[in-house]
Amino acid sequence: MLVRAESCLDALKGASDAVTVHRHDGSTAQLVDILAQARPDTVFHLAAAFVAEHVPGDIDRLVHANLLFATQLLEAMRVNGVRLLVNTGTAWQHYGNRDYDPVNLYAATKQAFEAILAYYVNAHGFIAATLALFDTYGPGDERPKLMRALWRAAREGRPLAMSSGRQLLDLVYVDDVVDAYLAAESALREGGAGHRHYGVSSGAPLPLARRRRRGLRTSRRRVARRALGRTRRPRARGAGSVDGIRGAAGMARASRISGGNKAQ
Repeated sequence: MLVRAESCLDALKGASDAVTVHRHDGSTAQLVDILAQARPDTVFHLAAAFVAEHVPGDIDRLVHANLLFATQLLEAMRVNGVRLLVNTGTAWQHYGNRDYDPVNLYAATKQAFEAILAYYVNAHGFIAATLALFDTYGPGDERPKLMRALWRAAREGRPLAMSSGRQLLDLVYVDDVVDAYLAAESALREGGAGHRHYGVSSGAPLPLARRRRRGLRTSRRRVARRALGRTRRPRARGAGSVDGIRGAAGMARASRISGGNKAQ
């Protein structure tokens, strides 16, 4: 596992014996050395900096994590003869179900990296797949996401500020996401050089209002909704669909959303 020098690994407690951690100092040379030591068959690129609505102070972090580090990783792979890459994209690169129309700057940096990846595919024979993720959830998720907020509000018996609930959400359980990454790697091993795109979707996006009710079934509690008067972002994304890439994948269809909402 490759992590930033400052990364906190508390979430990996209990699994430390099964994971070899390499801390990256930010340099390309050290990353080349790390891959030479680890000698991976496949690289799963999950690192990213996410900001829904950026401010000027976010630019350096977005570019460093999503472009500079990612390009350093490709170069380290090239030097060490590693050619298989499973990359992480986002459905936010496909506003309005278009081939490319970024919802925000984060999505634009993810697409910019794919342009760089195209060079390594075409010039150096990389075999790559990018998985466009919709919203994900699961036990132990510390991100400020909807499912965690619902479960916490239910436990604490307090109201939760939410929108009207008309927008669509496409939530995919973490185990299905892992299965999709493993399936993508298997597909790469059977194919030649190129860059494939897959969407990781539940296949059944639901309005937020229904997701709210379904997410609370296992808690047997009700959460009072306090409507938000907040202005909707100019390019706010509901779940939507990414037909072209999701149809090609056939992955992560058996979502556990109906019966697998587990309290955290």
